[in-house]
Amino acid sequence: MPVESVFPQLEALLPHVQKPIQYVGGELNSTVKDWDATDVRWALMYPDAYEVGLPNQGVMILYEVLNEREGVLAERTYSVWPDLEKLMREHDVPQFTVDAHRPVGAFDVLGVSFSTELGYTNLLTALDLSGIPLHARDRTEDHPIVMAGGHAAFNPEPVADFLDVAVIGDGEQAVLEVTEIIRAWKAEGRPGGRDELLLRLAKTGGVYVPRFYDVEYLADGRISRVVPNRSGVPWRVSKHTVMDLDEWPYPKQPLVPLAETVHERMSVEIFRGCTRGCRFCQAGMITRPVRERSITGIGEMVDKGLKNTGFEEVGLLSLSSADHSEIGDVAKGLADRYEEDKVGLSLPSTRVDAFNIDLANELTRNGRRSGLTFAPEGGSERIRKVINKMVSEEDLIRTVATAYGNGWRQVKLYFMCGLPTETDEDVLQIADMATRVIAKGREVAGSNDIRCTVSIGGFVPKPHTPFQWAPQLSPEETDARLAKLRDAIRGDKKYGRSIGFRYHDGKPGIVEGLLSRGDRRLGAVIREVYERGGRFDGWREYFSYDLWMESAAEALRGADVDVDWYTTRERSYEEVLPWDHLDSGLDKDWLWEDWQDALDETEVPDCRWDPCFDCGVCPQFDTWPQLSDSGKKLLPLTVKKSS
Repeated sequence: MPVESVFPQLEALLPHVQKPIQYVGGELNSTVKDWDATDVRWALMYPDAYEVGLPNQGVMILYEVLNEREGVLAERTYSVWPDLEKLMREHDVPQFTVDAHRPVGAFDVLGVSFSTELGYTNLLTALDLSGIPLHARDRTEDHPIVMAGGHAAFNPEPVADFLDVAVIGDGEQAVLEVTEIIRAWKAEGRPGGRDELLLRLAKTGGVYVPRFYDVEYLADGRISRVVPNRSGVPWRVSKHTVMDLDEWPYPKQPLVPLAETVHERMSVEIFRGCTRGCRFCQAGMITRPVRERSITGIGEMVDKGLKNTGFEEVGLLSLSSADHSEIGDVAKGLADRYEEDKVGLSLPSTRVDAFNIDLANELTRNGRRSGLTFAPEGGSERIRKVINKMVSEEDLIRTVATAYGNGWRQVKLYFMCGLPTETDEDVLQIADMATRVIAKGREVAGSNDIRCTVSIGGFVPKPHTPFQWAPQLSPEETDARLAKLRDAIRGDKKYGRSIGFRYHDGKPGIVEGLLSRGDRRLGAVIREVYERGGRFDGWREYFSYDLWMESAAEALRGADVDVDWYTTRERSYEEVLPWDHLDSGLDKDWLWEDWQDALDETEVPDCRWDPCFDCGVCPQFDTWPQLSDSGKKLLPLTVKKSS
């Protein structure tokens, strides 16, 4: 049966909401398929506003991978702002896709990509608007399978009540495997109902079905064990890893938004994984091993993407893009190729020890010369050893001197507050570093017209990292430490006016930390927050710390745990962590040893250039870091010449 568009009902509401353009669809390169010509149908959701969700590479890639498959349909849905949510409830308009405005509740799968834990209440909003029961146990075979992916899915336990399945790791192959299992189950007449479908998915070993696992607790609130409650369900669920990125050159036709979004550019992922070993960085740990896209593969993706979009900037994305084995040739080749078209290139924040002026000049040759961003992360040499960020202050001063001396006038430095073993003195050294940067910049530039912006984020311990056992700093301690730093910067009469200072208070980090390392008992907290009106927790204007604390106190009343138990408490080696049954490829003993190295202020080099440190990933995947040291140039190279 065809599924009707809800756009006629939606259209009448749009004049009454902010940014109605974000709900109308029709973007360049979007796809609308015939519902009845397909047998497996996905609604892909990024649980945030359109302007944040549309540029998300993960959703964009899966959207294209699925729509290329015969008999498969994929459409996109995003969180609606509270103004439209209110009107949708008043007029009985369900959560819809932006492609064909079909109701999300009609699809086979609702796939949700969680980049951050602060999107959990938005998931509940979408489920409720879709007519999908919030709790997985209440759904029938007529409801979509609710599937989570993304980095936050590496600990899906806080939202286990609301999920049918979670997939950890790379999604390209995983969604196709799930699709074929659903297709076969539907073709057989849906034997055994929803339960049988979930069991088939769980038995693959690569799909986690929370309902098939029981969590047992000790008297003090800690987890005793997580045990399967169905025959054939694995004790541990493994992550998915795409080993050859050149075989998956997506997106081939990037979406071009109709409304303004956070990134107005075409992006190409030049490699996945990172072995720099920053102990706070979950993304670097869970995406191992390193897999580089070839220089020719990058060139072909950029060429096709620009032809299919008309963008004037290309983002070369990865966790540490300047570490690509052939980044110099990539940047020069692209700058040469698109010099006539004035296509700009950009990298995410650059490591201090990977920056060189030749690379920077290539990146800015065809675009505007904006500020440079570096991330020392820690203010003192000591704390950088703790976090394994092997950058000295002299390295930083030398790098920014080179930048200022070559015409840059703006440098942004990113740090964290609340790192393990951190003291007030470690944080106050950020002010000393910033003044040295300004002093050196004025010296080499011969001008006082330079700026340095210090940006501070709160440290949040993450699963599958060496810091997963670490205590988190309380919001009061975080705020007091940042106040001292602010006063130190502003009190400097000579350099203070040239130093910008931006920071987040400690409260959002506590909520993120609560959800990051939480277990199933937090499902009641999340639902309580949602029912009290919690939405868009990643947005300053909507986030309410008091709402989260009041809801946690209510939902955890009578339990052996509270917010401090989940956040500011240090864990021991013996403790069973909520995500221990989800295998990221990293050996838990290796993570613990690295945590001890952190406490001893011992640095560990990058295994791409040094011997293996036995983290466990490469043996599991029968691989090693996949580097693109081809010696090739960017081919085919066609440079346009003026006539």
